Amino acid sequence: MAEEASESLSEEQEYIDDMARRRGYLLDYHKVMVNQDVSFMKAVDGLVQAAYLEPRSLDRKTKELIFIVSLTVLRAERTHITSHIEAALSAGATPEEILEAIEIACPEAGVVAFQWGLDAWREVVQPEWIEPSPGVLNEK
Repeated sequence: MAEEASESLSEEQEYIDDMARRRGYLLDYHKVMVNQDVSFMKAVDGLVQAAYLEPRSLDRKTKELIFIVSLTVLRAERTHITSHIEAALSAGATPEEILEAIEIACPEAGVVAFQWGLDAWREVVQPEWIEPSPGVLNEK
């Protein structure tokens, strides 16, 4: 019985390691699902592999930018958005290109969705910002 559990853990560990290598990132739900229901995760991962990871017409950088906009519009968990921002940077996107992609969300999904993506971008990129002059906020 203990040997079966050990083999099962070995399969799960092997699969999560393979996912990390292929994707370049992992989300918490990947880690939970591989451990709890590896068959289901393999099915979900197969769809992601076909639509996102397999080399096709779009390069990885473009796919990451699309993912960032999609996740911003859906107001996905910040860690999900930041993982794709980091992947986009690794794929050669510049911080400015990523910001421009997030800005695309604003006209269609609204300012709240845009701010959601912008906050994720700020967390990863750590851009400089500008404060108003002293006393400006207190003027009436």
